Amino acid sequence: MTHDLDEALLLGDRIGLLRPGGRPLESVTSPVTRREQLTDGSARRELLARFGSPAERDDLSGRDGPASPPPSAAGRDELEDHTRTKSDEPGRHHGAAPDAPAAAGSAGAASTRREALTITGSLALLAAPVVGSLLSTGDRTATAATPARPEAALRIGYLPITDAAPLLLAHDSGQFGRRGITTPAPVLYRGWAPLVEALQGGNVDLVHLLMPLAIQLRYDAKVPVKVLAWNHANGSALTVAKDVGRVEDLAGTKVAVPAWFSVHNVVLQKLLRKAGIKPVLDSAPSARDRTAQLVVIPPADMPTALQSGSISGYIVAEPFCAAAEVLGIGKILRFTGDVWKDHACCVTVVREQLVRDQPDVALRATEAIIAAQLAIRGDREGSARRLSEGRYLPQPLPALQRTFAARPDPAYLSSGAIRHPEWDSRRIDFQPHPYPGYTGELVRAMKETVVDANVTWLEDLDPAEVHGDLVATDISAAALDAAGGLTAFGATRVRTEVIEP
Repeated sequence: MTHDLDEALLLGDRIGLLRPGGRPLESVTSPVTRREQLTDGSARRELLARFGSPAERDDLSGRDGPASPPPSAAGRDELEDHTRTKSDEPGRHHGAAPDAPAAAGSAGAASTRREALTITGSLALLAAPVVGSLLSTGDRTATAATPARPEAALRIGYLPITDAAPLLLAHDSGQFGRRGITTPAPVLYRGWAPLVEALQGGNVDLVHLLMPLAIQLRYDAKVPVKVLAWNHANGSALTVAKDVGRVEDLAGTKVAVPAWFSVHNVVLQKLLRKAGIKPVLDSAPSARDRTAQLVVIPPADMPTALQSGSISGYIVAEPFCAAAEVLGIGKILRFTGDVWKDHACCVTVVREQLVRDQPDVALRATEAIIAAQLAIRGDREGSARRLSEGRYLPQPLPALQRTFAARPDPAYLSSGAIRHPEWDSRRIDFQPHPYPGYTGELVRAMKETVVDANVTWLEDLDPAEVHGDLVATDISAAALDAAGGLTAFGATRVRTEVIEP
């Protein structure tokens, strides 16, 4: 649906006009290809002649001018060069979220929504909450639409959550620049599907992704991605309405997750099963049958849904959980890091092409992220303030300060949100080493997690083989060694996964 005639011509093979008063739909078939529509006015004139007002029809020749012949081969090349130039403009400022992934590729002062659609294609309009068949077309990073740019230039895409902090603060503090990597202003996306589409299409190069989503992309959707490092540890919680006192109270209610392939969904279902509750996806929840219905909601919409009563709780990354506390609309029932000790949630992801063709750039980018992680650990309060003052994250500063606090509030111990104080886990922590044991355990957990998607690909996936294939282990290890090794993060090279719902 659009009021922009040229946009309709760009996207549509058939264009219909809706008129008031119950009059029948009128339509016209576009006589030219979409690319030719950018330079040929015949289809536009036909539409105006048939559907325009009398004044528009009378003024048609004056506004549109004489018909132009279809573009020559040289003209088509020039048009493609124009498209590439537009797509190489910096992304929208981090303080303003794009309405759709198309906005990531063209956000200069003279650009329009139509130009953005030209660059990224109509598929980018799809922002479904589940990434599945949408991405099954394979990798498109080597197509002609991928913008050319300097060797050491990386564009960052992110969601407005604290998981993105290392990428954002590495950019803000100049860590990338010190290593010869240019990073335009990071581009904010409102959901996981648009961010994945932007990465797959080449509109961004460096992102943080849910690790289960990275696994699904590589082995189900066949998108060749590589994990460079963990972005953080913990950093999520199960947030519920104030009248929910324990996990058992979620029976007969709806609970939101940010994506089916997420550690949030994995941990939530572990908690539900421990409480004797069966998760269901396509049927109404029942207190009598001890079921809870899981629904996918973009993180930014979760607090509103909780406040309206349409869900009883949500499990998601910070600071959306802290924001519910600060705004007085919900409370923390359980921290995910208190269920799965120091688990990864988001990881730093790039297209495999970067690791293969420019390993030195990938290494320097990983070093910059690790340096930012160390800086965050050294100044948690300052990091929270910078994310707020720099307009990277739109949530209230008090919510960021709660998330980055060095020590947990003792009230969480009495409420039961923290049941394992002996773990000494932070609400969110930062360390880059991708533990192989975690990857294997995550794959096993994904196999027992209910999702609204075809998971036959998961059945034959060997947990022991995923880590070496998915993670750029050589780059990760070299970058960590350059920063002083895991001792700089107070961690050891080997660990045992601890999961206690």
